Amino acid sequence: MKKFAMTLLALLACATSGVQAQYSTYYKDMPVEVRQVEPFAIANRSVNLAERGATGDGATLNTDIIQKAIDELSQAGGGHLVIPQGVWLTGPIELKSGVDLHLERNAILYFSPDKALYVDSNPKASRVRACISANRCRNISITGLGTLDGNGAQWRPVKRSKVSDVEWKRFRKMGGVERQNGSLWYPWELKSGYPDVADTPEKQEKKRNDLFRINNCENVLLSGVTFQNAPKFHVHPFNSRNIIIDGITVRCPWNAQNGDAIDLSDCHQALVVNCTVDAGDDGLCMKSGEYKPKALVNGCEDILLQDNTVYHAHGGFVIGSEDICGMKRIVVRNSTFSGTDTGLRFKSAVGRGGKTEDIYISGIMMADIQAEAIIFECNYADRPAGSKDSDTVRPQEMVKVPEFTDIHISDVICRGTATAIAASGIAGLNSVHDITVENSTFIYTANATEIDSATASVTTKNVKFIKDKK
Repeated sequence: MKKFAMTLLALLACATSGVQAQYSTYYKDMPVEVRQVEPFAIANRSVNLAERGATGDGATLNTDIIQKAIDELSQAGGGHLVIPQGVWLTGPIELKSGVDLHLERNAILYFSPDKALYVDSNPKASRVRACISANRCRNISITGLGTLDGNGAQWRPVKRSKVSDVEWKRFRKMGGVERQNGSLWYPWELKSGYPDVADTPEKQEKKRNDLFRINNCENVLLSGVTFQNAPKFHVHPFNSRNIIIDGITVRCPWNAQNGDAIDLSDCHQALVVNCTVDAGDDGLCMKSGEYKPKALVNGCEDILLQDNTVYHAHGGFVIGSEDICGMKRIVVRNSTFSGTDTGLRFKSAVGRGGKTEDIYISGIMMADIQAEAIIFECNYADRPAGSKDSDTVRPQEMVKVPEFTDIHISDVICRGTATAIAASGIAGLNSVHDITVENSTFIYTANATEIDSATASVTTKNVKFIKDKK
């Protein structure tokens, strides 16, 4: 047993000892100089959750034991909290500096359906606590071969038009309420008996939070694990830097409302490689919100995404809809999008917009794209489930105008898309310009291009557009 424990510690130390030499190889032959991710380490100390008195029977709530183990590891200088095989029921937990959450194979960290556990004690909080959160931490990681399940069906509204009769009956069997003449279902007053946490189902919907959300953190590693069934977004680093996301799987039902997979919001120095996504909304997404003077970083900069596979998603790689503080030095290459609604999607609007610079995308293989292989849109409106009106633009937001520029796309092969390239900007504003698409082939069913020449400029060179015969 002692020998096994020492071997486990050695393996964990190796897994989270920082940026190994292998990560530097991803930065070879870059089209633009991108700051590489930097080394960091987790202390060679380990605690097994089962040995702390937790029970992985799927019924026993282990929140306090998990949180206490995390806190004590952090206070001791950091280390690995090992979660062995089992189904470990928990409420929201908060990672602390220096701690690796390591899920062994066949370990499921299952987040409780009891919404009351997630209510934030801060009266100003607009949403409930994320399933896993961290704030102003350094050197944190989640590794292993296990699964984190956000139990999102307890939170997400469901559109009748997006589910089969069998699925709709399954949701109604849970309880809930229907709105808009039976076209929308909310998980409200469920038969499970757990209390609701808002005055109305619509207000409760707005409170749902992410599976993994960190804020102002530095040195982050996610490796090997599966993130699934988030209440809202799955993996959401926010205002953070030096992030490695390697070989994770993100999955949820294709129709999960706002089921984004990996969203980097105002993050610097990030590497996203070898990941598999099958999600209900955007796949690999870059976002940037309002400037925050106390934030660790603002805007998205120095990000490399490579060797990833996206199955269902609203977009394979996405910028927006918020890009207010801008996007700089982002490289996306050698990836597969198969069955996404759109392939490369650039979306924003007045009030949400910023400027892109040094964006290079290459080696993207696409198949069975439902709408556009490449699309630029500047009139995007984020409409929550049940809403009818588009966003209202205030006069002060006119300075937040999107400018998609300096974006270079090459070596794309797409078999099966309705439209190959679509682009539209904003009348009177130079919002889509200096976009190049080169050395690519698109096999389309409806239109080769839908480019509004009055508002958008896209240059193509050595691009083949082939009308599908079927």
